[in-house]
Formats: sequence, structure tokens, C-alpha cells
Amino acid sequence: MNSFNSLKWIFFVSKRFSSVDKKGSSGITNFLSSLGIAFGVMTLVSVLSVMNGFQGTSINSLLEISSSHIRVSEVLPEDEESFIEFLESKKEIKSALKMYESQSLISSPQGKQSVSIIKAVPSDILDVDSGFNKEISIYSGDFDISGENKIVLGLNLAESLGVYVGSKVNLLALSSSKDVALISKDRIFTVTGIFESRNLDINQSFAFVSLEDAKKYFGKDAKPFYALKLKNYNTDAKIISDIKKQFPNLKCLSWKSFNKSFFSTLRIEKDMIFLLIMVIFLVVGINIYNGTRRLVFERAKEISIMSSLGAKKNEIKMVFIVKGFLNGVKGVVIGIILALLITKNIGKIFIFLADAEYYFNYVIFMIFSPSMAQFLSKNYAFEIYASIPAVVKPSEVFSVGLFGILTPLISSWWASRNVLKMNICEVLHEI
Repeated sequence: MNSFNSLKWIFFVSKRFSSVDKKGSSGITNFLSSLGIAFGVMTLVSVLSVMNGFQGTSINSLLEISSSHIRVSEVLPEDEESFIEFLESKKEIKSALKMYESQSLISSPQGKQSVSIIKAVPSDILDVDSGFNKEISIYSGDFDISGENKIVLGLNLAESLGVYVGSKVNLLALSSSKDVALISKDRIFTVTGIFESRNLDINQSFAFVSLEDAKKYFGKDAKPFYALKLKNYNTDAKIISDIKKQFPNLKCLSWKSFNKSFFSTLRIEKDMIFLLIMVIFLVVGINIYNGTRRLVFERAKEISIMSSLGAKKNEIKMVFIVKGFLNGVKGVVIGIILALLITKNIGKIFIFLADAEYYFNYVIFMIFSPSMAQFLSKNYAFEIYASIPAVVKPSEVFSVGLFGILTPLISSWWASRNVLKMNICEVLHEI
């Protein structure tokens, strides 16, 4: 039997075994194996794609609004002009803006308080920083910090303070230099705008004022920094090296180190999810191993007959391996198709979950506390999640699919070793 005919015979016998084993314990084992692989592949691809989208949007929001690509501080007044000229000579740098930053406890007329990061930026930042403009969405009012004592708040921060456009807020406590009072009731600002981004932490804790107000309220010793945006944020190490060569006394901080804890958390979450799904594959692999091992003993007579008719033990062994391989391919294909459908409609799924949670809570409140039902609102986080696109990476889909195929393939190969240990004469003698 040549190799082509041998392969053809192996697939034929494997297909016949699969059709015969559709009922009974073997059929249930095959179905559960394929179902487990499909579920594992679907879950892993979907979760990884959602996390890719979340990570991408979170990184963009952090880099464009919070940290920038490079922060440069300790620029002396006498070196400022030459430093700006140096930055303008670098084609890799997209923008370089002078900023201040401080922490504050903001209070509202209603007596509500919230901790915030006060960031002082140029009044025309939306015009000169395209990345910032893209990531900031104005929810109410305008991003207007020109003039004295004007402030723009994040949406969640405004909600926690109970304020809106036109309201007055006070920077009650302010971390600043020694010549400024730590606590004061005279730092009154008018809310001119409320913004939102795709990062909940920024929405909850960020507020923007003008550079002029920062100089006025942060104190004479408040140290500014330059926020550098690069055309390619992966060139940060090169730009930092160039800056240090020209200005060795300056302090440069890359986005990688500034957001190190955040990215480490994302990496750990992704690894933990991957580990949990691998456990599913492991359970499926054990199930396939036990099912194939039982099938080998159940088909002992058929194996003996095929062997007596000239089939080699390795060819018979391949029948069971191919059977496991086909189960794996079936589960992987179904899992990938379902995962792509989920990722394509992930926004609708989150909206559905938001509605489901709202109506469930509404029913509970109507039963136990009807008077409080009117204060219920939909979970704002689901709307944020719904706006984040799922990013499907072909390399991840390939890796997950390959692992989903290898799991039943290795399990079937390991279990089918019993074919080589079988005594054909004894089995035929019992027939």
C-alpha cells in the first residue's frame, strides 16, 4: 500500500469510526471534546481581542492626555530657549508643550469633595496637539480655559462633585510650593466644560486649567515640565538619549516607565486569562485521552481484523490520531467563527448587558424598595466598554487555533499507543 493509498485508507476508516460512534458514550465524548475546544477557542480569542482593544484605547488615552510620550523636567530658565530650538530641530517630535501638574481636593457648593489631578496646559492645546484633541470628547460646554479661573472637569469627576457647566468649584487643598497655602477657600474656578475620554480613571480624576492660573496658584517654585509627543512612540529611547547628550542635567521620563504599573497590570490580567483558558484545554485533552483509550479497547476486534488483513499497527494508530485531529479542527473552526461574530458585535453585547443589569436591578428595587427605583441609572462603564473596538490579531488567532488542534492531537496520539501493545492473536481467538 503506497503512502497516498495508506493516507486515504486512514481517513476512510477514521470517518467510518466517527459515523458509527455518533451514539453512545463515544459519541458523547466526541461531542463534548469538540464543544470544549470550541468554547475554549471562542472565549480566548474573544477575551484577547477585547483586551487588545481596551489596551490600545487605554494606552492612547494615557499617552495623549495623561503622561505623553516623554516628560522632560528640570529645564532651567536660561536653557529654555536653546532647549526649545533643539526640540524643533527633531523631526521625530510631533509636539512639545509646557505644562504644570498638581494634586488637589476640589469642593463644590453642595459640599461634595473629590481628589483630582490639576493639569495646566496651553489654552490652545486642542489646536496644537492633534492627539490630545482626538482623545478628548467634550460632553458639555467647551474646552475653554482662556481667561482667569476657568476649569474643565472630567465627566465622572463633575458627577461626583454634582456640578455642571457654569458651576463654581473651589481648589480647597492644593499640593504646591511653600509660598502658597495648602488649604484655601479663595481658589474659586468656573466650570466652562466637561470632557470624557475612553479611560475611566482620567474621567474620574483629571481637571484642566490654564498655564497663567498655574503660575498664579501653584506658586513661584512650581516646576513645569515639557510634554513631548512623538510620531512613533517606540522611538522614545532614542529621543531621550539625544536630549541627555545635549542637556545632561535634564530629567527625562519615558511613557514606559511612567505607566509601568498600569501596563504590568494589563500584562498580568492577560496572562491570567490565558492560563485559565489553557486549563480548559487541559481538561479537554484529558477527556480526549480517556475517550480515545476506551475507544481503542472497544474497537479491539476491528483493530485485530484490520491487522490480520494487512494493516500495519502504525497505520491503525493513525486512524485514532486522525479522529482526534478532526475533532480538534471542528472545534477550532466553530470556536473561531463564534469568536469573530462576538468581537464584531461586542458593542451590542455590552449595551445588552447594560440593559439587562438595569432592568434586573429595577425589578429588585420595585419589589423591595419602590421609592428608590427612580434613582436607578444604567451602568456608565458598559457604555465606555461598548465604545471600545475589539482588535483581532491574526497571530493570536493562529496561536490559539494551533493550540486547540494540538491538544486533541497529542491526547489521541498518547492514548492510541495501546494499539501497539495489543496482542492480535489473543483478540482474534476470542472472536
